Amino acid sequence: MKVLLIKDVKGLGKAGEVKEVKDGYGQNFLIGKGFAKLASTEVLRKHASDLKKKEEQNRYELELMNKLKESLSDKTVIVKKQIGANGHLFGGVTKDEISNALKEQFHLEVDKKCIQELNAKELGIFNVTAKLGHGINAEFKIEIKAL
Repeated sequence: MKVLLIKDVKGLGKAGEVKEVKDGYGQNFLIGKGFAKLASTEVLRKHASDLKKKEEQNRYELELMNKLKESLSDKTVIVKKQIGANGHLFGGVTKDEISNALKEQFHLEVDKKCIQELNAKELGIFNVTAKLGHGINAEFKIEIKAL
């Protein structure tokens, strides 16, 4: 019996592979426990269609991330913070403040979880990295000014 593995099965194969197994093992264990489906032409056709859709979705996301990287690369985000008597900031610049500043100043949506920690305790210009996903990292500048 031929089955299409839905989940990884130790000693048999990875999800998406078509394997030839004994009838009892395939029917009772693999299909019964939800690890596989019977490899009919309809199931295989649907699986190929799902793979194609997933690949197109990944390509689209990759294209969006590259465009976002390009638009971020030449930007300098200005964040205004209150400073103390010694010229240092009260607290640091948070990821949330950077994300909100990008949205307000450039209308760019960057999740605060993607932005790397910035350990700036004084005024000036600093480089910030945002991990956008799919292995794409965008670097941009942040300028911290006094309020």
